[in-house]
Amino acid sequence: MALHNTLPIYKIAYDLLGLAADLTANMRRDYKASVGAKIREECIEILVLILRANVAREKTVHLVELLERLQVAELLIRLCHDKHLISDPQYARAIALTTSVGKQANGWRKYAAASSPAA
Repeated sequence: MALHNTLPIYKIAYDLLGLAADLTANMRRDYKASVGAKIREECIEILVLILRANVAREKTVHLVELLERLQVAELLIRLCHDKHLISDPQYARAIALTTSVGKQANGWRKYAAASSPAA
């Protein structure tokens, strides 16, 4: 078991949290308080779920929840883009990060499912 903060998925998810903080800093006040806060919360929860999956025996449960929260974050980021709250390059960067986290989480989930003893 590696330290959670040395995992590639953790590093990318942390970058996503940093980007989310930057994106929401310049939003209109009404969106910043609702949508922006929710994006940041989802990104924080994604990091927590990476930590939990890293230390858990049964990783799949945490990774499935991580993937669900990642979809929520992507949906909210897309809404921000559609409402012109973030620019095209910001949206592209955010989606590149969420895609990377998603691919790594899915790979980790498949590996964990294959490695766990059959019940």
